[in-house]
Amino acid sequence: MTAVAEQAVRPAVREFVSGTKQLLIGGQWVNAASGRTFPTFDPATGEKITEEAHGAAEDVDRAVAAARRAFDDGPWSRTTPSERQRLIWRMGDLLLDRAEQFAQLEALDNGKSVAVAQGVDVAWSADIFHYYAGWATKIEGRTITPSVPWIPGSQWHAYTLREPVGVCAQIIPWNFPLVMAAFKLAPALAAGNTVILKPAEQTRSPRCCWASCSAKPGSRTAWSTSSPGSATRARRWPRTTTSTRSPSPAPPRWARRSSTRPRAT
Repeated sequence: MTAVAEQAVRPAVREFVSGTKQLLIGGQWVNAASGRTFPTFDPATGEKITEEAHGAAEDVDRAVAAARRAFDDGPWSRTTPSERQRLIWRMGDLLLDRAEQFAQLEALDNGKSVAVAQGVDVAWSADIFHYYAGWATKIEGRTITPSVPWIPGSQWHAYTLREPVGVCAQIIPWNFPLVMAAFKLAPALAAGNTVILKPAEQTRSPRCCWASCSAKPGSRTAWSTSSPGSATRARRWPRTTTSTRSPSPAPPRWARRSSTRPRAT
């Protein structure tokens, strides 16, 4: 573990990476349907950090179905804007409360220094959540009095109502994994959507730790983590897909197909 000096790794970080990481679906940690796993490596040393559940089409279907239930029938659809604001703010606080732990995980997964990970990635991500928490109570429509020139003297009344779109799939890159996840997750949750988060296979551990801290019993889970894998034939599709990635080969078919849906950037 060159990126984080062996003797400096916090016990909580050692404990977290000691076991196989599962998928968070519907508020529960579960194995991949296939039972498959894959290793993640420290880019500084090439040493294996941990094993991750290998998500595939069936797992994506389960994640979308769970996110859909949370949106249609679950507690998230009944959460008030004020409650969403407090929950999203708490996610930012969680990052700050465990800043060193998240920074070490980011360094192990990503290869950047702990100082940069803590001073930039963790602090910035917390700030993003705190900022968008306030938007949960600021999203509102308009009342309009239209003028209809072809009907003189007529009076009309119209209004707009901003509503969440539903389930959002969010594809996260490896270079700023915490920051990019925060940029996508926070506004989607503030608007009342539910989310499937697909982290890069190289840098999944910080999001797993984040999810394990936030998805406590009794909490209102509005997002799931869908692990990287060969999710090419998923039958269920989210309403919106958003991704941030460097130029690369064509995305997997499940991502290309979902691009026919309305896109959020």
